[in-house]
Amino acid sequence: MGKSHQKGWVSVRGKKWYGYFRRTVLDSETNQQKTVSIPIALGLKAEMTKFQAREKLEREITKLTGQSAGDNSIQSGAVTFGWFVRTRYLPLKEADWREETAKVKKYLIQADLVDAFEDARLENIDKFALQTHLNKLARTRSKDRVLQIRAYMQAIFAEAVDQDFLAKDPARTVKIPAHLRETDKTTLTWDQLRKALANLGVRDRVLLKLDMSNALRPGELFGLRWKCFDDSSSSITLFETTYKGKIRPWGKTRASLTTTPIATELAEDLVRWRDQCPDSSPDAFIFASRKGGFMDSSNYRKRVLHKLAEELELPKLTFQVIRRTIATLAQNMGTVKDVQGMMRHSRTATTTDVYMQELPEGVRATVNSIHDELESSNSPQRAASAITRKGAPRRESGKEEILGLVAAPEREKDKNPKPSSGKVLEFATRMRQSRESGVLLNA
Repeated sequence: MGKSHQKGWVSVRGKKWYGYFRRTVLDSETNQQKTVSIPIALGLKAEMTKFQAREKLEREITKLTGQSAGDNSIQSGAVTFGWFVRTRYLPLKEADWREETAKVKKYLIQADLVDAFEDARLENIDKFALQTHLNKLARTRSKDRVLQIRAYMQAIFAEAVDQDFLAKDPARTVKIPAHLRETDKTTLTWDQLRKALANLGVRDRVLLKLDMSNALRPGELFGLRWKCFDDSSSSITLFETTYKGKIRPWGKTRASLTTTPIATELAEDLVRWRDQCPDSSPDAFIFASRKGGFMDSSNYRKRVLHKLAEELELPKLTFQVIRRTIATLAQNMGTVKDVQGMMRHSRTATTTDVYMQELPEGVRATVNSIHDELESSNSPQRAASAITRKGAPRRESGKEEILGLVAAPEREKDKNPKPSSGKVLEFATRMRQSRESGVLLNA
């Protein structure tokens, strides 16, 4: 048997591996502390090597005592939430996240989860604590952020269970709070969009017209170079995007980087802008900054869009509002799949559920259309009520009268029914003849 500074030691008892480690406990008889050896069943000898048994024992020691070889980040007595997130959860997930995405996700996890449960023992965090924390966030955070935090919460504790730090997942049944802050659904009208374009200079007018016509994301818009523009086919091809000062050879979705048509008149506007812009070489940005690089979307939003919204008294003007507006107004100009293609969404649900908003005039037109169809002169109900109003006699049948239906006219054969007596006589004659024939056969 070997032993080594709280790494414990392992041995075989029967058909199983058992691990042992020392732990200081309070003697109930002497009321003094004493060191005892704690046994842990690790698994069948046939299913694991000695090395694997030692690894499992080290994990169990970490869970039970909070001590880990060479790692002082665990507080005395147990694994903390903060330690687990930083050393066991994030290292596994970072490989699946792009650099910019990782920064956002880490910030949200730190601000809304780790700061709240930093020193809490992992096994002491229960469903009640998580649910009340999420309910509290719902009062101050946006709907989308609350949904994200719930997803991270469940992913972290599911990983803790998977890595054997917990026996039960306390976050599995945490519910989304019933009352969440409404997300921004601001949309503009065609007149408001026209006013915005009319109050801009040449470059900014072409920039925003292109953004409005094709519902481009800001990273796609400011990543356009002159080689992306083909005036002969009136189209633009997206090769790359910009984000937080960096150029990326990918887009937000698989469908982001593609060739998309633009209006012929807009292509002519781009040609005129190319003739007067400072640099029209193929690799130059179509909407370049003063230094020749690509413009920062956040700076443009604050410097141009916010100022324009204030001057025109618009409720809000951002690239997101423009994209949402175009998706909403375009729903009467093509099919949902057409709008999805223009927005370059991977899923139709994103187009319809996130971007498209209901149009009040569209709802009213739908209601009026339904009513007009109900009142149409071709409707049987309409015809029946018209006959009744002209003085046609009502039938006494209760069901037909309640439903407002008119019975079909009686058939001619029903008007002159055959007397039933004739049928009876005919039947009696046939019976008599059959009896007589029966008597002859028996004879």
